[in-house]
Amino acid sequence: MSQEALVLTMGDPAGIGIEIATKAWIARKSEQISPFVLVGDASLIEFQVGKLFSDVAIEIVTSVKQGIECFEGSLPVMDPHQGQTDSEKTLAAIELATNLCQIGAATAMVTNPIQKKRLYDAGFSHPGHTEYLADLTGAPGKAIMMFACPGLKVVPATIHIPLEKVPESISEEQLEYIIRTTIKDLKSRFGKEDPRIVVAGLNPHAGEEGSIGRQELEIIGPLVERLSSEGLHVTGPYPSDSLFHAAARQKYDAAICMYHDQALIPIKTIDFDRGVNVTLGLPIIRTSPDHGTAEDIAGKGIANPASLIAAINMANEMAIRLKETS
Repeated sequence: MSQEALVLTMGDPAGIGIEIATKAWIARKSEQISPFVLVGDASLIEFQVGKLFSDVAIEIVTSVKQGIECFEGSLPVMDPHQGQTDSEKTLAAIELATNLCQIGAATAMVTNPIQKKRLYDAGFSHPGHTEYLADLTGAPGKAIMMFACPGLKVVPATIHIPLEKVPESISEEQLEYIIRTTIKDLKSRFGKEDPRIVVAGLNPHAGEEGSIGRQELEIIGPLVERLSSEGLHVTGPYPSDSLFHAAARQKYDAAICMYHDQALIPIKTIDFDRGVNVTLGLPIIRTSPDHGTAEDIAGKGIANPASLIAAINMANEMAIRLKETS
């Protein structure tokens, strides 16, 4: 077994994070899952694990190394020992996991889903998990969300904003940063020597030469042409309705999409259970399952850990590649 491990946050206590983390730990041998330490409030974790898994013991650890040592016997848990409300405990877990990665004590972090509305009500000021991690790590520029499953990687240029605000939110500067960051991380973390990037259009038929919209002619097209002239393997803009069928997906390593659903619909259609959210542009490795807190099924013991297991395995693979190339 590897002598290095990643850290996994508990997520929102009202959600399924602790349940799927425990299921991932139970499946560690059959799924060949990398060792991890679950970070979060020990009393909450112990209560939920005891309620759903009577034969699973947890062990409180004080270091990731100690967690590796006990991984075979008990589910290792590291408690941040701070915060009183559930929202504070949720954030404390994220902060500790981030710090462990920054100081090199953990190889990567995997985050279970958080309930942003609950955090907003408690004073959380960031748009979401991704922006919070960028702030915690002092990441230059803006952290980027990539969604990945076997056979497809997509990067939305805009994320959680109303559709009506998407056109005004797309700029050549923003798209250039996203494309260059995607290429950089595909090389260092996914082992792609010459990443092939396709860029989707914003409008139907990629604007149809300006008759259905001009963003392709005025912003996206000129940027793609400039990047391509530098020798980067970037092409587009393409109509999004022709980018995601099986034959098309063989021709690129990642697709840059203009808005949330343009990126998320194909990946969730292709592999709903094993999609992984990867944050690009951070100085640490972070992945997350591509689903929410699922509070409607929390505590029932029926949550599917497949996406979390995929996120753990992908984070571990990325960490290995990054170490080999550094």
